[in-house]
Amino acid sequence: MSGVFGDTLTFSQEEGGDVELVAFGDDKYARYETLDGYTVIYDPDRGAYAYAHTDGSGAERRFVSSGVLLSEPPPEGLARHLREGQLYRREVVKGRMMEMLPEEERAETDPESLLTFGPVKGLLPGFTLTKGDVQGLTILVDFPDTPTEVTVDDVSALLNSPNFTANGNRCSVKEYFRTMSTGRLRFTNTVVGPFRMSRPRLAYRLKRNRGKLVPEALQAAVDAGVDFSRFDSLGRGVVDSVCIMYAGRTEFLEDLWPHNSRFPAEIDGVRTDFYTVTSIGDTAADLSIGTFCHESGHLLCRFPDLYDYGTIEREGDDFTSAGMGTYCAMAGGDSLGDGFLPSAVCVYLRRLVGWTRDVDISVPGSYEAKQGEYDKALIYHNPQRRNVEYYLVENRSRLGFDSRLTSSGLAVYHCDIKGSNEFQQGTQVHHYQCALLQADGHLDLETGRNSGDGADLYGPTAGTAVSHSSRPPSLWWDGSESGLTISRISPPGEVITFRTGEESTAGRLVSGESAPQAAIPEDDAGGLTDAIALEGAGTVRELTVTIDIEHRRIGDLRVVLLAPSGRRALLHNRTGGDTKNLRLTLTSQPPSLLAPLVGDAVAGSWNLKITDAVTPAAGTLRSWKIAIRTGT
Repeated sequence: MSGVFGDTLTFSQEEGGDVELVAFGDDKYARYETLDGYTVIYDPDRGAYAYAHTDGSGAERRFVSSGVLLSEPPPEGLARHLREGQLYRREVVKGRMMEMLPEEERAETDPESLLTFGPVKGLLPGFTLTKGDVQGLTILVDFPDTPTEVTVDDVSALLNSPNFTANGNRCSVKEYFRTMSTGRLRFTNTVVGPFRMSRPRLAYRLKRNRGKLVPEALQAAVDAGVDFSRFDSLGRGVVDSVCIMYAGRTEFLEDLWPHNSRFPAEIDGVRTDFYTVTSIGDTAADLSIGTFCHESGHLLCRFPDLYDYGTIEREGDDFTSAGMGTYCAMAGGDSLGDGFLPSAVCVYLRRLVGWTRDVDISVPGSYEAKQGEYDKALIYHNPQRRNVEYYLVENRSRLGFDSRLTSSGLAVYHCDIKGSNEFQQGTQVHHYQCALLQADGHLDLETGRNSGDGADLYGPTAGTAVSHSSRPPSLWWDGSESGLTISRISPPGEVITFRTGEESTAGRLVSGESAPQAAIPEDDAGGLTDAIALEGAGTVRELTVTIDIEHRRIGDLRVVLLAPSGRRALLHNRTGGDTKNLRLTLTSQPPSLLAPLVGDAVAGSWNLKITDAVTPAAGTLRSWKIAIRTGT
């Protein structure tokens, strides 16, 4: 399933031309808004999008068309950002999940059990194809109103070529999976078509025609003489893979939404099972590997999505978060470089399907993490929940498949196969299946603030970067101490070195001072920044800061202390009115303004930034000093 979370996309209409809408959700449930926040639905009677209002009340309310098209002003009094009821949304999702099951399994399946992703030891239900030669069938289709000039050879090169770089693609789909599996999986596709569908393209994105595209495409291939028995590599009587690619750009609606599901049909003595749907694009220049790799990851490997759908009420919350963001192709990483340069599949998922060998880093010592060494898993086990909960460490420097990541450095993942990336709460019961410890401690992925930023991965650190007292800490999900301590991390690159085990630095005092006698610029957002460089290993256990600023009116001043990691503590924020001169001594004893910096690494440049909001009231930073008592 390909999720979209507030993306602005272009949608077609039968009447009135294309419109830009903001979309939220996936192929199981989605909602759409205008750019200024009004909820819309497609009105098939008008052949265009119309403003939506809700019918019913409470948990069962649902969208209905107001009959007012987007070319007109919204109905008077219509509220923005409407939601359908939680119960209704949940029932829609469960119904569509049940459709994925063979008919004989539906009566014995509890729909509630389908709502958690990764229920089979972290993977989705179904047979996995993760090793050996897998022969997929890719069916190209177009429409009476949307023919395609993209050829079988164009698509075959995208899927199979050993040296494919057209349009800026990193490689072909086959090479992507060969690289991620270190040669274990060789996924090749035979491409047929294009076959003309019976309906216009827009018809397949209407609810009333849901489920029509796949059987029609399969029948077109049968009518053309395609031998489906050729695509059963293991002799199971089941076709390995069916991929349907449709003409035109991606439409995030109904049958045209890129997705993975199952459609059992008896053909040529074999049975079809899992399939994917993606788009071809308008021309061959639109062909990219990202979405195809993401959906094939579901189909072949039964990888779950590593992000939170929130808005479709799958796990009882109503909150969308980024999960693993761009740091895995099974989260948002498939869209990097507009899909031409997807990120790697993270080591957590590669390990689940047996593509890696374990290297235990619980023994204190020095270790190497090599970028692109996809068959190694640097692992720290929970001895009480072995192979259920653990930490993994991986080199995610901006090289190779990770060249478009927003951050570069050492990645630390907290993993639990019984978790779900639907659970962004981070509690003992509700937590991610695979969570990235974000080095800046901001939890931007969990809160949905972004899908990755430059401070997520661990850069060069002379002291301790990860420990029970760092932020974020290396605790188990039940809150107990894991014992994982990572220190002495080298800069990003082909090889990152690091140490595990406690550093013998606890209780040491590290201090520095500066007396710049520097003028503070007036009415200048840049202000004055002065630095004190500290050396030594360890993290901040206790912190004391002393500041001496000469100024006529301290109510004009804002003072921020920035740690080497980029974390910050606001020490003074334009309070004190006409009081002269700011002389502060602050400690980290709670409650404290310095609390955000406890647990941070000691070594590096500590910066004091002072801004003066008003003129004329010139001031001077006379001196300041910092004293740190280290912890492990």
